[in-house]
Amino acid sequence: MALPDYLAEEIHTLVWSGFYDRDEVLEIVCEQDDEVDESEAAGLIDAEVAAKHAAEREWEDETDCDRLDRVFAWLNENGIIALQNAGMTQSDGLEDVTEIYDGLGRDGSGVVGYCFYHGQDLARAVAGTGLYLTFGDIEGTDEKGVEIGRMIRSALANEHFEVTWNGRIDTRILVPRIEWKKRWTDV
Repeated sequence: MALPDYLAEEIHTLVWSGFYDRDEVLEIVCEQDDEVDESEAAGLIDAEVAAKHAAEREWEDETDCDRLDRVFAWLNENGIIALQNAGMTQSDGLEDVTEIYDGLGRDGSGVVGYCFYHGQDLARAVAGTGLYLTFGDIEGTDEKGVEIGRMIRSALANEHFEVTWNGRIDTRILVPRIEWKKRWTDV
């Protein structure tokens, strides 16, 4: 029995995202559909992993994902909790931010804001349709949230990303053109 198209697409996205190793992808896929033929899924995963490894050898030394990593590192160094692949939804991402903020000591942490993208955003980026970023003030103040948005927009521009954002707190920041080439570093 062939894998359903949605699972084949999910395998492609998970492998090419660069965040999951082969066994993690297999575990995620099998958890999503307990009827899946594990050996068939493993074969497709292995083919995707091989294709990604081959592609990585051809990638330029510095990819958009390397530059994005620098943006997120800079944000974290400057009081913004910046998370990549934070859960599957905005609610998941906000829970992750809250957990980290609590762990850092809340008010005494020096954290002023947050920025993240979640799994659905990541899937769109892997598919080539841009990357949306959720952001805000850690205390939920709209005016300060807009300031955080400006910091994020500036950090992205400093790494030569095109940014689409109307300057409002109720609109997420979009990096409309990002070529998703995230290397595996530990696989």
